[in-house]
Amino acid sequence: MEPTAAPSRPKDKASPDQLDQDHGKAQHGKGRLGTLDNPEVYENVPGQLIPIIEREFDDFDTEAGKFLGGETPEDQFIGFRLKQGVYGQRQPDVQMCRIKLPMGGVTPEQMDVLGDVVERYAPLRKGHVTTRQNIQIHHIPLPQMAELIREISAVGLSSREGCGNTVRNVTGDPFAGVAADELFDITPYAGAYVRYFVRHPTTQLMPRKIKTAFTATDEDVAITGIHDIGFIPRERDGVRGVEIRVGGGTSIMPRIAPTLYEFVELDNGDYLKITEAVLRIFDRQDWLRVNRARARIKVLVDKVGMDAFREMVDAELEGDWVAERDFDVDRLLFDYDEEEHAPEPPATVNSPNGDLSEYERFRGSNVKAQRQAGFQAVVVKITRGDLTPEQFRGLAAIMREYTGGFARTTVQQNLVLRWVRDEAVYDVWQRLVALGLGDSGAREISDVVSCPGTDSCKLGITSSMGLNAAIQQRIEDMAIADPLTRKVHIKMSGCPNGCSQHHIANIGFYGASLKVGGKQMPAYIPHLAGNYEGGEVVYGARLKSRLPAKRVPDAVERWLRLYEAERSDGEEFNDFVERIGVARFEQEVAELAMPAEFNLETMDQFIDWNRAEPYKVERGEGECAI
Repeated sequence: MEPTAAPSRPKDKASPDQLDQDHGKAQHGKGRLGTLDNPEVYENVPGQLIPIIEREFDDFDTEAGKFLGGETPEDQFIGFRLKQGVYGQRQPDVQMCRIKLPMGGVTPEQMDVLGDVVERYAPLRKGHVTTRQNIQIHHIPLPQMAELIREISAVGLSSREGCGNTVRNVTGDPFAGVAADELFDITPYAGAYVRYFVRHPTTQLMPRKIKTAFTATDEDVAITGIHDIGFIPRERDGVRGVEIRVGGGTSIMPRIAPTLYEFVELDNGDYLKITEAVLRIFDRQDWLRVNRARARIKVLVDKVGMDAFREMVDAELEGDWVAERDFDVDRLLFDYDEEEHAPEPPATVNSPNGDLSEYERFRGSNVKAQRQAGFQAVVVKITRGDLTPEQFRGLAAIMREYTGGFARTTVQQNLVLRWVRDEAVYDVWQRLVALGLGDSGAREISDVVSCPGTDSCKLGITSSMGLNAAIQQRIEDMAIADPLTRKVHIKMSGCPNGCSQHHIANIGFYGASLKVGGKQMPAYIPHLAGNYEGGEVVYGARLKSRLPAKRVPDAVERWLRLYEAERSDGEEFNDFVERIGVARFEQEVAELAMPAEFNLETMDQFIDWNRAEPYKVERGEGECAI
C-alpha cells in the first residue's frame, strides 16, 4: 500500500535549472578493490558487513592527540570524529559512540564485546538500542574512545560513518529472510549497499545525512516512507528488483517518500547505480548547504517535485561516471545461509508447568512464526532500549544456545532472536525472565519508545527518557486488558526533530517549554493518529495543546479512557480520533494544559522527569548538521 498523509498545499515547483548547483564538482568512486585507495576486504561472516581498516584507528589516535594537544581547532576535528561515529554530548569533555548494526544484525561475539565495553567505558553501565538499529554508548572521554572503537573492531563492529553527513546505518526489517510473505530475502542486497557506500568519496560530506531502509514485504516493517531512500522488494518475470522511494523524513518538515522508480533490478547492480546518481545530485546542491537545518534530500524533492527529480536522475545516469564504476553485486553481496546454520532440535524439551498465564501472554505478543517450519522469531522487549553488561552477555549466551547465533535489533528498540526452535521457546522465555527481559507486550502500548533527550543530546529540550518511564509506569498501573487499547503505540522525542519517530505514533509527543511568571517549565506538544503499520505511513495531527511535562501521563490516561468509553464496536484508535476530531482530545486535556503558578505546592511541575534541579532550557548546537 502506498504511504499516505494529509496532502501538502499546492505550490509552484522550482525548475532544476533555477537551483544553485555545483555542476563542476569532482565526484569520484571508491577506486579498484584491493588497492591503497580501496583496501577493503569483504567476507561472508555474520556481523562482518562493514570492512575494518586498521589504519583508521591509528588516524583516530593521531587526530585525537592533536586536538587534545591544541594543535587542531575543534571545528576541524569535529568533522573527522563524526565520520568515525563519535558524537558530541551536552555534557562537556565526553562523547557518544554510535556503533552501526546494518539491518540490525548482531552476533553473540559482538554482544559479549558490547557488554565488555559498556562495563569498561560507560559510567552509567548501559548501552542503548536506537530507533536506527544502532547501539550507542554514552559519556566516554575522548582518550578512551580510540580504545573503544579499536576493541569493538576485533569482532567486526564498526562506528564508521555512524554520524556526519554520510550514508548512516542502513536499517531494515528484522524479519527479513524469515517473513512468511516475502518474495525473497532482501538482506544480501542491503549488505551490498552498505559495502558500496561506506567510505564512498561522494558520500563523505554531503549537504546532510542520508537514512536508508530496506524492507522485506509490503507490510513495510522498516517504514521506508520516512526515509531519505527506501527499497521495497518487487519481482517481474522471475527477476528480482525493488521499488525505490526517495525524499521521506520526519523532523520539522515531515514528508513521505514518493516513488522514484516502480521497478529497479537488483542482481545487475542497477539499484546501486541509481542510488549513486541520486546521491551525486544531492551532493551538488550548494543551495542546500546554506541552511543545513533544512538540507535534507526531501527538501530538494519537495522543491522540484518527483517528476522533475526523476528527470534529473535519468539525465545523471547518462553521465560518463557510470562507465567508471563497478556495480557488480556478486563481489559485494553478503550471502550467508542462516537456515543451514540454524540450531538442531533440542535433545530434551522442558514442559511448561504451573501458572502459564505470563508465558502465554509473552507467546501471544512476542513470538512470531517464521516461514521456515519448526522455527519461531522471539522479540525481546528492551525497556527504553537500555541494556546492562550482564544483559548483553546473557543475550549472547541465549543466542549461542538457541538461535544459531542470529539476532537483529528493531526500530522499536527491541531485539529479535531468530531461528528459535518451536520446542525451545519456553526455555528461551525463562532465560529472558532471569535477565529481566521476559516482559510481554512487544510492539504494544507498554512498549514505549523515546530518544535519549536531555540525558545526553545537545539538542534535547526535555527528559524524554524520564517521561517514557513515567508513561510506562502509568500504563502498567492502568492494567489495560482491552486488546484494541493494547495496540496503541506511544512515542516521545526530547525536541521537534523526531528521533523517536513521534510523528507516526498513535500518541506522540515532542519536547518544548513553557514560561510561567518568569520561570521555565518543561512541556510537550502532542500528536495524534499517526501510523506506520500495514504498509501505510501517516503523520499524526499536531494538537494546539502544550502540556506541562508532569501532566503528560494524566493526559495519556484521559485519552485512553475516552477511547475505551466512547468508541464504536471494533473501532481502532486512529479511526476514533478521525471520527470525533482532535478538538475533542484538546478539550479533554484543557485543564491539564493550564500551567500552574509557581509556589511550594506546584514546584514539582517546574522540575523535569528524573531531575532534581529547577528546569531550564539549555540547548546547544547539534552536530547532525555539521
